[in-house]
Amino acid sequence: MGPIRYEILQEWKQQVNNLDDRFIAGIPKVELHIHIEGTLTPELRFRLGQRNSIPLHSKRLNKTFTSLEELKEMYNLLQPRSIKGANQVSAFFDAYYGGMEVLRMEDDFYELAMDYFDKAAKMNVRYCEPFFDPQAHTRRGVHFGTFMEGFKRAQLDAERDLNVKSQWIMCMLRDMPPESAMEHYEAALLYKEMIVGIGLDSNEYDRPPSLFEPLYLRARGDGFKLTCHCDVTQKDTHEHIRQVAESVGGTGADRLDHGLDAAERPELVALIKNNGIGVTLCPWAYVRHHKEEDLFGHVRTIFDAGIKVNVSSDSPAYVESNWITQNLGLLRVKAGFTDAEIARVERDSVDMCWAAEEVKREILDEIERFHSSIARIT
Repeated sequence: MGPIRYEILQEWKQQVNNLDDRFIAGIPKVELHIHIEGTLTPELRFRLGQRNSIPLHSKRLNKTFTSLEELKEMYNLLQPRSIKGANQVSAFFDAYYGGMEVLRMEDDFYELAMDYFDKAAKMNVRYCEPFFDPQAHTRRGVHFGTFMEGFKRAQLDAERDLNVKSQWIMCMLRDMPPESAMEHYEAALLYKEMIVGIGLDSNEYDRPPSLFEPLYLRARGDGFKLTCHCDVTQKDTHEHIRQVAESVGGTGADRLDHGLDAAERPELVALIKNNGIGVTLCPWAYVRHHKEEDLFGHVRTIFDAGIKVNVSSDSPAYVESNWITQNLGLLRVKAGFTDAEIARVERDSVDMCWAAEEVKREILDEIERFHSSIARIT
């Protein structure tokens, strides 16, 4: 059996959306793999484009979108982000980076973040660590302080008004030179109080984590946490996972983003488990790159090995609007996750997050109260 057909995916989506799952909806959540630029919905993108007089254009399609309906249609037809060559332009990356063109002013970045925080609050996300891509903005001529001040305002307002606490993870684009990553790292030190971790994302083709070891060593020495993307079905993904788990920053990273294909190598599963590294998984981001049995079998292998797992939504605006609740719902429908297992996911997520200990205790207490109350009702 080959990759999962589009028609099957739509059936899954309908099943997930029809769940009416009180447990998934209500449990307090932690989101650790969310790209803030990947939450740019077509509605917000269209509005910001109009406000800033910026055409909404796709280079890949050579098309300019003149209505919200046209833009929504493009989003609905996107393939997730997997890419096989250094010089290819995937539909995902075309939309993801193309969408950022509307983000120019501090208020744009504030509204982007607040739009996500508002959605997170409605899904009972209590704490999150959003990724942001500084190089994707500075290379467009946006000043570093412009997006950081917008994100900072949103962070403070979300905690005060929405009960959503957050810290930020700065991801370097691994298809840009390591020297650029170090320059942006230096610029970020002015905002160290709001940045908790350093990661790598974007096109992984022939760009192993080891290329950025000087950055990782510097960041660890300065007290930042370390993480790195290792996407599914990618060239050299097993070696990249090994580097993240074993050698990044001298002794291995603190977390592994994606890394699902470690399940294909028992020695990698053991390495991740023994080193106490948590793994962030975003099931809806993998559905067009793995066979069904491999995808959910891999999730089970990682989870059942006792590795700490966080389930998050990645870039939900560009993955058919599948947010954290839909990702948990997919594991309910296709991997048979029980209430107890979903509760374990959220407890593990608290454990592997980089929040202050008092914040962790508050969320854990709330999870236990919720789980107990649901158990009494049922």
